[in-house]
Amino acid sequence: MDNDLAFTSFKRLKDYCEEEQYKGWDPYDGLNSKVFQALPLLKKSAFFREVMIQGFKRSPVNLRPLMQVPKEHNAKGIGLFLQGYCNLVKTVRRHPELVSVLGTEDALLAKVSEVADLLVSIQSQGNYHGACWGYNFDWQARGGLFFPKYTPTVVATNFCATALMEAYEITGQPVYLDLALTSADFVMKDLHRHNMDDGSFLFSYSPLQGNDTVYNASLLGSRLLSYCYKYTGREELREAARQSVKACVKGQSEEGSWVYGLLPIQKWVDSFHTGYNLDGLIAFEELTGDKLAHEAIEKGLRFYVERFFEPDGTPKYYHNQMYPIDIHCPGQLMVTLSRLHKFEEYCELAEKVMDWTIHHMQDKQGYFYYQLKKGISSKLSYMRWSNAFMFYAMSYYLLETENHQNHA
Repeated sequence: MDNDLAFTSFKRLKDYCEEEQYKGWDPYDGLNSKVFQALPLLKKSAFFREVMIQGFKRSPVNLRPLMQVPKEHNAKGIGLFLQGYCNLVKTVRRHPELVSVLGTEDALLAKVSEVADLLVSIQSQGNYHGACWGYNFDWQARGGLFFPKYTPTVVATNFCATALMEAYEITGQPVYLDLALTSADFVMKDLHRHNMDDGSFLFSYSPLQGNDTVYNASLLGSRLLSYCYKYTGREELREAARQSVKACVKGQSEEGSWVYGLLPIQKWVDSFHTGYNLDGLIAFEELTGDKLAHEAIEKGLRFYVERFFEPDGTPKYYHNQMYPIDIHCPGQLMVTLSRLHKFEEYCELAEKVMDWTIHHMQDKQGYFYYQLKKGISSKLSYMRWSNAFMFYAMSYYLLETENHQNHA
């Protein structure tokens, strides 16, 4: 792949996101409709809430302007942007010749501070034991589970808190680290646990009941605790992370895969959640020194790269089915290869996937599409799901490709 294409693509994406001031729509924001909120009988119905969300999510036509859904900041999206800007600072520090493309170090540092301060300002408020973040919309899940807007989740909190730790490393501002470290108490005290027979457990997705049996959510909790352990040395954080890792390692198949969760309706195997699992495991191993998951990481990586990507770089959603091709599928590959220090080994795969993604999933306006399907695809611009995630993913790709080329 011509690296100029990646830089040009990223600049178009960066310009688009900055012009939008990181605000946008989301696949799941249908309940933010001012029209829907004005209909009390409908908004109190779990059935109609789910219909509304799924209708907005699945429609290839953007219903949001008509239904008055505002563009807003999403905390996880802001965390992804923050991590991306931190990666860009690292890139220009190592390769000053790239300032003409990515911006000067001073300009990028100003962006890090701007986005970090924004992230601090939109943390979830409530009787929680530590800093935490949720989504800017009500969410009606299957099975009757309802999550009011800003309900904190372990997934969003992981991405936000670890990005603030990275901002501390980049800027030296202790306020970011001090706040982020309190998120360990959110995981330890506000999340509940699904206990396994051997004493291990899975962390819940949120403080509310439901979504207690999801492997990637638990491993992202382990990841966050491992980062906090790195800075604090609190042994109880390492041990809790270990018990979650233990449960998830036990749940891995012999071939290296994980189903999404323990419930009968959670038995699919998909691409980007596999990448999340690997991210959680490698963070635990590297930050605690515990090799409990070493074999699981090796098996999981082999399964990931061999089963989720076609020879021409086309990403697959499921291990046995291609569609829908979700933008998270190619994006997560760049993150996982970087985090597992496997980018050089699989650089040809990364380049093919990035090339395919730019040519098939980037709009001429700079944003990336949500999903491609066999029939009519959803080519809408979603700030958190598509653009923030690809900003984050491409920042790893650019950092790694420049390092690879300079050591080739």
